[in-house]
Amino acid sequence: MEIGLIGLGKMGFNMAERLRLGGHKVVGFDFNADAVKNLTASGSLGVQSLDDLVKNLKAPRAVWIMVPSGDPVDQTIAKLEASMQKGDIFIDGGNSNYKDSQRRYAQLTAKGFNFVDVGTSGGVWGLKEGYSMMIGGDKGPVEHLRPIFETLAPAADKGWGHVGPSGAGHFVKMVHNGIEYGLMQAYAEGFSIMKHKESMNLDLTQIAKIWQYGSVVRSWLLDLTADALEKNPQLEGLEAYVADSGEGRWTVFEAIDLNVSAPVITESLIRRLRSREDNNFSDRMLSIMRNEFGGHAVKKST
Repeated sequence: MEIGLIGLGKMGFNMAERLRLGGHKVVGFDFNADAVKNLTASGSLGVQSLDDLVKNLKAPRAVWIMVPSGDPVDQTIAKLEASMQKGDIFIDGGNSNYKDSQRRYAQLTAKGFNFVDVGTSGGVWGLKEGYSMMIGGDKGPVEHLRPIFETLAPAADKGWGHVGPSGAGHFVKMVHNGIEYGLMQAYAEGFSIMKHKESMNLDLTQIAKIWQYGSVVRSWLLDLTADALEKNPQLEGLEAYVADSGEGRWTVFEAIDLNVSAPVITESLIRRLRSREDNNFSDRMLSIMRNEFGGHAVKKST
């Protein structure tokens, strides 16, 4: 099967390679000329423009978009529309807000195009492990794309599925990432507790490896944690700064809108926000209030 791929970052390139190895023709474009050259060198076809990408695909075309959420997705779709034909399929495989996906579906289907939203998990490990894909959209185009999904997934019948109508794929991926936030926070807090028990001189790498087998808390995330600790046991050279892609925020907003209690995911998001603050103002406020009502000592900055 033929597919166009827009966005040849690490994840996009690995997806292209997995598809090529699975026997599919991949035509790829990226604004980074080196990324296009690397794709061609790997055995797929890298092109210099979106028009060239469309011209090198047979109708009905399927174009997978892997660009940052928001305006970049809308701009890419707008540029493609002039070259594509009715019946062609737009696929958004990035971390878009599900409401944007519903809007894009309505706009594109009204013009005779198809739109499929694919929440994609697997990151830089997808080439080796396969990708987990949560798919939203109409049954027809999803079934047409089945060979692509079966190739990208860990197995043809595992790790992917058509979860619902337009927007459902990105909605499920949003919740997936919210859960990921909570899992990461729990691991981080647990290992921090053990790190601070200095009298026992615990080997965190050893403990992570013990937990990898037989333990109820074993997971792929723990496997990655064990590998990271083995490479850098003291986390040297790292700042306590954790970014977020936005999906954790969307999950919390959705929980509030639905009157669903989600304290763990919410707190894990707040902890990420806190990690970016130097000399936290709220903590200084707490310090000065304790001093005012109880005369407690205040630690002055130097």
